[in-house]
Amino acid sequence: MATIDSATAMIAALPEVTEGVRYGHPTWAVGKSVFTWIRPFSKADLKRFGDATAPSGPILAVRTADLHEKEAILAAHPRACFSISHFDGFAAVLVDLENTEDYELRELIIDGWLVYAPKKLAETFLAGN
Repeated sequence: MATIDSATAMIAALPEVTEGVRYGHPTWAVGKSVFTWIRPFSKADLKRFGDATAPSGPILAVRTADLHEKEAILAAHPRACFSISHFDGFAAVLVDLENTEDYELRELIIDGWLVYAPKKLAETFLAGN
C-alpha cells in the first residue's frame, strides 16, 4: 500500500521538481507545470458519489499525456486509479493510495512527470532508469 510519504519520496527523487501549494494542498511541478497534487474530495464530489462509497484514504491526482492515456491508465489500474465527473475531459487520473502498490504509484508519478518534463531532461532521466 502506498502512502503520502512514499508518494512524496518518489516525487522528490525526480529531477527539477518544485513543491507548491494550491487551494491549501501540496502540489508538485516540473518547470511551471503541476503534474501531481493531493486532491481531497469537495462536498460536491462526495454528493456525486451518491450511494457508492467514496475512497476514504488520501487521493493523489496525476496528469496524463491526453485523454486516451487517461483511459488506458484507468483500464490498466482499476483498483488504484479512478476518475470523477469533475475530471471529465481533463487529462488526469485520481489515485487511491490505499489501493495502490508502490511500484504502480512510481510508474504513475513518472508518467505524470514526463507530461511536462523538458525533452532533454526526460531523455536523460529515462536513460538512467
